[in-house]
Amino acid sequence: MSTKKRAQRNKTITLTASERKRYHAGLFKLDRSVTVKEVVNKVICGDIFAVARYLPAIFADLVFIDPPYNLNKSFHSGSFKKMPPADYSQWLESLLGCLSPLLKPTASVYICADWRCSAAVHNVCSKFFTVRNRITWEREKGRGAKTNWKNASEDIFFCTVSKQYTFNLQEVKLRRKVIAPYTSRSGGPKGWQKFSNGNFRDTHPSNLWTDITVPFWSMPENTVHPTQKPEKLLAKIILASSIPGDLVFEPLAGSGTACVTARKLGREFLGVENAELYCCIIGKRLESAERDKTIQGYRDGVFWERNTLRQQMTSAT
Repeated sequence: MSTKKRAQRNKTITLTASERKRYHAGLFKLDRSVTVKEVVNKVICGDIFAVARYLPAIFADLVFIDPPYNLNKSFHSGSFKKMPPADYSQWLESLLGCLSPLLKPTASVYICADWRCSAAVHNVCSKFFTVRNRITWEREKGRGAKTNWKNASEDIFFCTVSKQYTFNLQEVKLRRKVIAPYTSRSGGPKGWQKFSNGNFRDTHPSNLWTDITVPFWSMPENTVHPTQKPEKLLAKIILASSIPGDLVFEPLAGSGTACVTARKLGREFLGVENAELYCCIIGKRLESAERDKTIQGYRDGVFWERNTLRQQMTSAT
C-alpha cells in the first residue's frame, strides 16, 4: 500500500522508525523517590497520580496544568470519558491534591479549561490556591457550527499558592500598531514609538489574549497531539510568572509545550506524560529547542499581534 505523500509546506513534527526506537530507549520512568537534581530537565513517562508520590516536595516555581476537559476525547494511548460534573470536580480535586505538596510557597499555577468545565476548575482551584484571574484566549480554528455560536475561546485560571509570587509585567507587553498616534506638545510620539515599518505601542497585558495562533500543519512546532497548546501562549505564562533558572513543572505534558518553551527561555523544567509516543515527540522537540530558540510571534523580547510580519523588525528608526 502506498504511503500518502506529505505536502511540501507541512512541517508537523513526526518520528521516523529509527527516531522512535532511539527516543523510546531513553524513556525515563520512575519507581522510587528522587531528588530535584535527579529529575530536573527530564520528562518522566508515567501517570501523574503514580509519579507524584515519588517526586520531591516543594520544588516547583511554576506549574502549567492542561487537564482533559470534561469531554469524550481520544489520545494516542487511551481516552478520556465525559463524567457527571460532580465526578469531574472530584477528579480535579484528586489531581490538585497530589500536586499541591510539590509547589513552592511562591509558586504560580496556571490551569486550562473550556466553557463546559470552567466553573468546576474555578471551584476546585479555590480550595487549594488563591485564584487571581481568568485568562480567555482566542482559539481561532475550525469553520464553526451550523446551529450554535462557534467555540473559539478557552480559559486559563491564574492562581498562586500565597500572596508572594512572581509577575514580570515588562516581559509580557504586547506590541500593537498605532492607528491614530497622539503627539506631545513638542510634536514627538506620546506613548508610542516610530519604527521603519510603522508606529507601535507596547501595551500592558490583559486577561483577553487575541494574538495566539493554534499550531497547525505548516508551523514547525505542530505535532500530532490533538490538544497541543502554542509556544507563544506558554511564553507569556513563563515570562510573566518565572525568572531564568526557575523550574517549570508540566504534570500532564501532552506534547510538552511548557517544557520546550521553558528550555527556549532559559528555565529548568520537569514534565510527566503517560503516553510513550508523546514522550518521544517531546524528546525530539527538546533537541530541536537546543538548536532553535525562536518562538513564533515573539521576537527580540516583544510579543506581536497575531498574523503580523512586523516581528521581523529589529530596530527603531
